[in-house]
Amino acid sequence: MLTDWQELPRAPALPGLFARAALRRGNRGRTLPGLGLACSLSVDPDNLARYRTLCGFADDGRLPPTYPHILAFALQMRLLTARDFPFPLLGLVHLENRIRVLRTLGGLGPFRVSVHTERLLPHEKGVTFSIITRLEDQLGLLWEGDSRILYRGLRLDGTPPARVEPQPLPLEEIAHWRAPADIGRRYARVAGDFNPIHLAAPTARLFGFPRAIAHGLWNKGRALAALGERLPDSGYEVEVRFQKPVLLPGEVRLLASTPAPEGQFALRGRDDLPHMSGAWRPIETPR
Repeated sequence: MLTDWQELPRAPALPGLFARAALRRGNRGRTLPGLGLACSLSVDPDNLARYRTLCGFADDGRLPPTYPHILAFALQMRLLTARDFPFPLLGLVHLENRIRVLRTLGGLGPFRVSVHTERLLPHEKGVTFSIITRLEDQLGLLWEGDSRILYRGLRLDGTPPARVEPQPLPLEEIAHWRAPADIGRRYARVAGDFNPIHLAAPTARLFGFPRAIAHGLWNKGRALAALGERLPDSGYEVEVRFQKPVLLPGEVRLLASTPAPEGQFALRGRDDLPHMSGAWRPIETPR
């Protein structure tokens, strides 16, 4: 599918996009639009510092590998609330996330940030699609993210793609932390993601959760910060599958395989409840 790129002069303002998302109801189509959005953006050093503190990343002169999602969030919101986007934003479920760090994430920009959607596929619970986010500098592609999203309100003909499970590696606990009751609100102020399921128990109950739940990308960022030197500076990808939500407040454990060019990790809660599973590996070339 060809993408019709629209270059924006600045990042979209979030308040109007949240209002638009709140008013959208129902399914408006069965295909993804061919629209892509791009913008020149620079990192706010204060926002970056707060993000590092929230997730536990060291100030090592590089952007945390999950930070480009923060930089692109307003563009993603604009794309998903566009008039011709078929699905309502509220109720979409982030199933999986993969990031590819092609080169060292140095500097604060400006970067060209772009977002588009692709790969609408049948799923046993509805349909899935991918939000593709890219970060480029003057030398070309620097970082790429693929967020796989579930929408339950549509069915497509065909068989859902089979999931290939990797051979599990032995894991040992390498870290544990507490997810405080206010981490959803604190993360929202840094990331811009004020989804009501993350903010407080009363708003989370409106969507079927007994308490607020942690952002999936906070769980991933916190885990990658704790993996530390298991991840190289560049030339790698990390893929995670989000499982049971982390109810707030809560305590979690991070398990990981031994340091190696590729490995696996898992985030687990009380009684070994699976919250997230993932793997890191070198980027295959050619792709």
